[in-house]
Amino acid sequence: MKEILRKCQGCLKLINRDELIKITKLPDGTLKINPNSKELGRSVYVCKNPECIKNFIKKKRLKIALKSSNILENERVEKYLKELN
Repeated sequence: MKEILRKCQGCLKLINRDELIKITKLPDGTLKINPNSKELGRSVYVCKNPECIKNFIKKKRLKIALKSSNILENERVEKYLKELN
């Protein structure tokens, strides 16, 4: 099976997609964490490393990569990521 690589937005390294947390912005503007592959929308990936999550949140990569201006959705996802540590 072919390995699919995606860039972690915390450390900017290419990592196997299965090892990353995927966050997708759905057409209605809501953010979904780890959706199945059939969900359509703009996505961003971050690895589960606490330092990567910290950089991801600090540099506002979620807002930039997904072009998401929904503050409540952004805060909900950031809170979820912080609780993973």
